[in-house]
Amino acid sequence: MNSIPFTTLPLRPELLGSIATLAYDSMTPVQAQTLPHLLKGRDLIAQARTGSGKTAAFAIGLLNKLDAQSYCTQALVLCPTRELAEQVAAEVRRLASAIANIKLLTLCGGKPLGPQLVSLQRDPHIVVGTPGRILKHLEKETLHLNAVQTLVLDEADRMLDMGFHDDIMQIIGETPASRQTLLFSATYPDSIKEISGIVQREPIDIRVEASHNSPDIDQVFFRVEKSERVQTLFKVIAHYQPESTLVFCNTKRQCQELANELRQLDLHALALHGDMEQFEREQVLTRFAGKSSSILIATDVAARGLDVKELSAVVNFELSRDPEVHIHRIGRTARAGNKGLAVSLFTVSERRQLQAIEKYQGSVAKIASTTTLTEPANFKLYPPMVTLFVKGGRKVKIRAGDLLGALTSSGEITGAQIGKITLFDNVTYVAVEQKAAKLALTILADGKIKGRKFRVRRLR
Repeated sequence: MNSIPFTTLPLRPELLGSIATLAYDSMTPVQAQTLPHLLKGRDLIAQARTGSGKTAAFAIGLLNKLDAQSYCTQALVLCPTRELAEQVAAEVRRLASAIANIKLLTLCGGKPLGPQLVSLQRDPHIVVGTPGRILKHLEKETLHLNAVQTLVLDEADRMLDMGFHDDIMQIIGETPASRQTLLFSATYPDSIKEISGIVQREPIDIRVEASHNSPDIDQVFFRVEKSERVQTLFKVIAHYQPESTLVFCNTKRQCQELANELRQLDLHALALHGDMEQFEREQVLTRFAGKSSSILIATDVAARGLDVKELSAVVNFELSRDPEVHIHRIGRTARAGNKGLAVSLFTVSERRQLQAIEKYQGSVAKIASTTTLTEPANFKLYPPMVTLFVKGGRKVKIRAGDLLGALTSSGEITGAQIGKITLFDNVTYVAVEQKAAKLALTILADGKIKGRKFRVRRLR
């Protein structure tokens, strides 16, 4: 499809200004196919993978018709996880930056209710959140959805997989029947068709991924014995030496066990799964995104909302039982024009899953022998960065620039040696190059940030 500029759409001038500021030169395929219908107020169901630009598509649609002078909740976006909700909220805020007086509120579990109740004393224009917390506010009558014009179910397939069907239906029951309902989903199971039939009116059906094979992804399969999986994974990492690897497991227990086993093999691996506390999840995601951990092991549900722009490799420790999920997994590498690597391990008992993947992709799988994997002597894979934990965040007015200034003011550390700075309400994470980490820790621990001393430690 030829590139189509956003200026061809009937968008409000402030929104076009925000889009230009963000350097969104032209529409992605999902935006080009959905926005004309979105702007006409049509319901739609769109299948598009993470990273395709779908968030900007529905954000532009709901912002274009928002009335900032009307102090009521006009748009609701439901997401399966807090991480995805915060990612969506950040994108909507960026696009809304040129529209005056827009109030957006994120309502997710894992956060205290008190501050949310205070924020809800005046109805926000836009609410982004997870079903459980949204439902809690509805039960307390602190959230009012009777004026919602646009309802978005983002990653609808995963919300249904996670058992949110009844919660979603209860929430939708609080919104006007006249609303516009948008379903965005990475896969297209029967449950999506069923919920669409109940909550949508003559929806436009859009499938963006016509091809399930990406020429930018080198996809390799290795047949292994069950007892050899961990050692083969080590060999894969030693052979390819990717800077960042996302490993998919099918169960939460398997994620944690594998992370422990890889650490015993001197690989820096972190696990991400549903049994973790929110604080732990934030740390894990921040460290992986900031390149201070080389390997992240996750379930499909936990990986939703993971925002890593340059992912070197995806490894399927086991094959997914659903070929659509397999495509979604490997599609996380080879983003933004980069080349990617997808490696899948399978046993003889998983032949049926392999055949389903081949049929879905319309091509024969490239199966290589594990004997082709070369393992350098005394191999170790160290992440390029280290994450420093600062006990202070947005609530005490810390900004990224404050930390950058504190670290570089003496001239001993350059700005190029500092990576991603991630701010939360009460804590901040700073990624620093390995060789500068000890000095950076000393500077922050012994010095001051905005004239105050903060507790600082290195995460290991």
